[in-house]
Amino acid sequence: MTARPSLYVALAEKRYLIERPWGDIPNGGGKVTDVVCDAAGHVFVLLRADCYVDKRLPTVIELAPDGRRLAAWGEDIADGHMLSIGPDDRIYVVDRDAHEVVVFDRSGRRIGGLGQRNQPNAPFNHPCDVAIAPTGDIYVSDGYGASRVHRFDANGNLIQTWGTPGNEHGQFSTPHGIWALADGRVAVTDRENNRLQVFSATGALLSVWPDFYQPMDIFQDASQRLYVTDKVPRLSMLAPRRNVAGALSPGAERRARHVGRCRGQSLYGGDGPQPADETHTGFLTRSIGAGPNLAQ
Repeated sequence: MTARPSLYVALAEKRYLIERPWGDIPNGGGKVTDVVCDAAGHVFVLLRADCYVDKRLPTVIELAPDGRRLAAWGEDIADGHMLSIGPDDRIYVVDRDAHEVVVFDRSGRRIGGLGQRNQPNAPFNHPCDVAIAPTGDIYVSDGYGASRVHRFDANGNLIQTWGTPGNEHGQFSTPHGIWALADGRVAVTDRENNRLQVFSATGALLSVWPDFYQPMDIFQDASQRLYVTDKVPRLSMLAPRRNVAGALSPGAERRARHVGRCRGQSLYGGDGPQPADETHTGFLTRSIGAGPNLAQ
């Protein structure tokens, strides 16, 4: 029997070996919709299922760095979309069609929530993603039934909302992924407008970055490189941008500097990509650092 080929992707100066399927993900438990890693390298996988027709099963799977399943919980999540982990190890799960961001502790015990469950426009209308800033503020992209970003304080109090539908600078058409950058800025993938928009912590528009096709998700690593996935499907790595200050003038664009791209809709891992490939949503895909670029 012929051995399966080893597949690689190259991203900037590094290449990665693709491993799929990876991790002890339960069969029939839903499709992989998001993945995050904590500081210890544990991988939290969010599964999406149809709460009306699928079995009631855990939706959050915790894996060890070697892929062993450590825990599974989240049976009450109706429509898991994306998740995030705060610096205090709280886990925030966007329950999209329930119009809520549910907050869990590490053991899977519900300890809070943002929004009113099963109540649209209070304030969410099918939210997409959640990000926790270094200050403790919480940002939610509210993109499927709305076109806005909500900002909460660390105690879950709503303190600001910005954004309207449209394609002008500062407007949104499906604000999907969101990330609170280390320097305090907030980056939003404006999916149907094919761009990424960068705001101050209080919602002032700073930059508009084009050259994406329906960008889905965004992640910043410890070296402040940004990774953006889109629906080509493609993963783009962007160089860190420093000393950017001041609001964006009308009609202006500041382009991000791309330093690497590869095929696939990778999400993120530790210091660099460890993809969960949305072209194979039934599996979790891992990329392993495999030395220098293929050209070398």
